[in-house]
Amino acid sequence: MALKKHPSQSLRDDFLAWQCRIRQIAMRTDAGRPSPGMTPRVLSASGEVVTGRLTVLILPKEPDESTSFFRFQVMRSADPRDIYQRGLAYLQADYFQEPHTFSDRVTAVLDRTSRLAATLLAEKTCVLEFEQFSQLYRIPCVVRRLGAGEHAREASLWHNRIFNPSLSDDALVLEFRPDWAKTVASV
Repeated sequence: MALKKHPSQSLRDDFLAWQCRIRQIAMRTDAGRPSPGMTPRVLSASGEVVTGRLTVLILPKEPDESTSFFRFQVMRSADPRDIYQRGLAYLQADYFQEPHTFSDRVTAVLDRTSRLAATLLAEKTCVLEFEQFSQLYRIPCVVRRLGAGEHAREASLWHNRIFNPSLSDDALVLEFRPDWAKTVASV
């Protein structure tokens, strides 16, 4: 598969459209189970595999509405199945319809004792390698830990609680900020 550099803006827009498409498929046909394109390989800056799969989220640029919805669903019921079904219905509807409403920064929620998180935070950079449907994006990223009260952290935690209502408040949320100028892709 030949990898090419593309204009940064176009590449970012193509990536977000692709992510929305594969996530919509996963929600509608596979009950929300993460597909390969939602779980990139994580490489060090030197190209060594740090982990073979990391489930990441894409978030709306303005996540308040979805965060409120997810929080309400988790808080209103003690039944994990009910929470999951309501959250999945929300994600299956039009949530992923407008790629331009999503941020290009992705997040991952990890246990506070995660060695992977410690490694990524120590390195401060990595490469996320997304691949599915004959498309591949190799995206260099700056990694940082999101702090309490940051909108992206809250959005990530409440989104993940739809699938795991017992997710701890002290979970680590990492943000990956892409460097589109150094990204290569086969699209």
